[in-house]
Formats: sequence, structure tokens, C-alpha cells
Amino acid sequence: MQTFIHCFLHLVFPFFIAYGFFRNDWKKVYLILIATMLVDLDHLVANPIFQIDRCSINFHPLHTYYAMIAYVVLLFFRKPFNIIGIGLLFHMLTDFIDCMMMYAHCKDCYLDAPAIELLKTTSKILGI
Repeated sequence: MQTFIHCFLHLVFPFFIAYGFFRNDWKKVYLILIATMLVDLDHLVANPIFQIDRCSINFHPLHTYYAMIAYVVLLFFRKPFNIIGIGLLFHMLTDFIDCMMMYAHCKDCYLDAPAIELLKTTSKILGI
């Protein structure tokens, strides 16, 4: 179910963002939102490149808190930069939801995760 939710949020939900908020240009916006998936190219610098149970938040260079600040700044620019910012931030949210789902199943497995403090704080707030 976790894989389904992750893929749904990455591939299908951007359609609802595009159609709901940018109805006149929804096709173009949807393609831009999908193109922001290229942010995952930073996984290529990790060793191993793919690890099924790795939390990517604050692990990969384009998934760091510093990068996320830059994505927030993009929101204040004109199209298409603000749409790119929306896509990148939604991508980070999707990956964070994935991290939270993994953390909820095995808190001890993620004690060394770079985003452990964020995971702990969020799980306390949500009562997980």
C-alpha cells in the first residue's frame, strides 16, 4: 500500500493540483509538475543508488532542508518557476510521507536517518 500511495502522489495527484489551480493551462502545468520528478536524479550520487527503506529527506543533495528553502523561494517568482517550486515542494512532501510511513513501522530502523529529528517531532505531533 505504501508503494501505491507513493506512486499515486508522485504521478497522479499532480494532475489534481494542475487541474484544480491552473485550469486554463492544466496540461502544461501537469507536465511541469511531473518534470520536477527529475529532482530524483540526485539519487545517482548515493551509494547504493537505490535502497528501498532509505528516507531521502535530508539524505540526497536535492532533498536537503537547504534545497527546500530554495524551492520555497521559487514560489515567489512568475510562471513557470512558481510551478516548479510547487512541484518540488510537493515531491518533498510525498517523500516525507513515505519516510513517516516507514518510521511508523520501525522507529529503531531510522535512528541514523538524517531527518530523524523531523520524523520524531512530526510523529509526536500526529500521535504516531
